[in-house]
Amino acid sequence: MGGDAHQRRGSGRYIVGLALSVGLAGLLYGYDTVSISGAIDFLQDKYALSPALQGPVISSIMIGGVIGAGFSGFLSDKYGRRKILMFGGTFFSVAALWSAFTFSLVTLILARIIGGIGIGLAAALAVTYITESAPTNIRGVLTSAYQLLTISGIFLTNVINYFIASSGSRDWGINIGWRWMFGIGAIPAAIFVLALWFSPESPRFLVQAGRVEEGYKVLERISGSDKARRDVEDVQQQIKAEREANASFSDLFKPGRREALLIGIFLVIFNQTIGMNAISYYGPVMFSHMGFGGNTEFLASSLVGGIELVFTVVGMYLIDTAGRKKLMAVGSGLMVLFALGISFSYANNYQLLMLIFVMCFTSCFAFSMGPIPWIMIPELFPTYLRGRATADLKQAESDIKAAEAELARARRAKERAIVTKAAAEALVAAQKAALGRVCCVYWRIDHMGRLRADDPFAFRRLLTP
Repeated sequence: MGGDAHQRRGSGRYIVGLALSVGLAGLLYGYDTVSISGAIDFLQDKYALSPALQGPVISSIMIGGVIGAGFSGFLSDKYGRRKILMFGGTFFSVAALWSAFTFSLVTLILARIIGGIGIGLAAALAVTYITESAPTNIRGVLTSAYQLLTISGIFLTNVINYFIASSGSRDWGINIGWRWMFGIGAIPAAIFVLALWFSPESPRFLVQAGRVEEGYKVLERISGSDKARRDVEDVQQQIKAEREANASFSDLFKPGRREALLIGIFLVIFNQTIGMNAISYYGPVMFSHMGFGGNTEFLASSLVGGIELVFTVVGMYLIDTAGRKKLMAVGSGLMVLFALGISFSYANNYQLLMLIFVMCFTSCFAFSMGPIPWIMIPELFPTYLRGRATADLKQAESDIKAAEAELARARRAKERAIVTKAAAEALVAAQKAALGRVCCVYWRIDHMGRLRADDPFAFRRLLTP
């Protein structure tokens, strides 16, 4: 009986565990983002990298990411979110070990492309899995967990890079150290795959695939029995509407969806070009050029990562209270000022001041343009089609108009009732007055005794008040 009651209530810890398990994809993304920033300085000496070659080494991960993200939707709809997430983690684990044991620049770039495919698959589907599984009231917070784990990966990688760089001489770092920076990434990837092994499939995919009972059991553990039934019905209606509409890629460009598409593209572009990537990928190199030596450039990057982690938590608290738009506006405005401060400090070689401005810039990014675009994009493109939402909106508009007409009729009826009530009250008052006069006549008759027969006006005088 206790188990049944537990099922009726659902389990908050269960959904949090699922979100953290899938959110480890963010940890992998954060790790890979920063591991190259620590290794690039050693790789530059080992392979005599020119600035033109540094670009492909660093950006190769993004080439794979584009490929992985591009195929993630099709593959996940066919094989399931969980399986593709596991493939993504496996790709990344293999690529991390391959990168650690490579002995040529070409194979290193190929390994990073493979790792990028894994990152693209996992990063694209992690938020989708969370939004399809999480209850509405905590969906924003749990989606933020992905960003939090991403920042945690960045912070931990900066710390790991610092300890690896401090573990040996410069020659050791050039020959061995950078391999450890890449290879350690296989550990969180293996943990990610293992966590998914014990996690269920997305309930929405299960319902979509006709495995309704399995989807219901997952939702029952998340939200409880009663809520799970309603959620299954909602998902079935959404899927039915999608199939009836026969949605295609061209539907994104139709009126009513075009604006959402443009906003989504705008958010993604500015999330990537606003300047944070330069700090993430080139932080140690930038601090080294500013005069930070003796591996303190890695320590400075660790401080920046720690600040980013702290303010990501702050952003998770503010995002549902202050609002998405306000946070992005305030954060972006402050980032402009701090970016100018970074430029001024760098040009005048003010080391400590530049570190402070970089930390301030990063903190603003962490609570605004960092997490918010990835939370807003799923909200802009819900699982059900916008056409159905438009139809519902039109129906709501017609219902409002009907209600307004009914209200107007009620007001007119009330006015008529008021007039009728006044007339009725006047009639009652007149009846009461007439009745009073009749009673008065009977009273006079009774007290007069008898009428004089020879007085023709006697009865008329009786009727006179």
